[in-house]
Amino acid sequence: MEKMMRLKAYVGESDQYKGMPTYKAVVHLLREEGIRGATVTRGVYGYGKRSLLHSTSPLRLSTDLPMLIEAIDSEEKIMAVVPKIRAMIKDGPITLDEVIEVL
Repeated sequence: MEKMMRLKAYVGESDQYKGMPTYKAVVHLLREEGIRGATVTRGVYGYGKRSLLHSTSPLRLSTDLPMLIEAIDSEEKIMAVVPKIRAMIKDGPITLDEVIEVL
């Protein structure tokens, strides 16, 4: 078993960074930095800093659903990308936690 670090970054679906959806820009950065893997999950219901509820509904399509970006790699590599991601995500929280990879 190997100790790894998991990064979670929370953004809105409509958030932009240099003309690209922020979630896509972050994943591109993670790939360029050689991070082992990243996944973006689109939330179906949630709220953020301003407590506005966002949801999917057959009657109304939200244009700003919550997006969760997750990446896992060594602590050293994750810590190296955190300042770059923070520069891209102004308001959303970024969390880190230790995980154990089962080989």
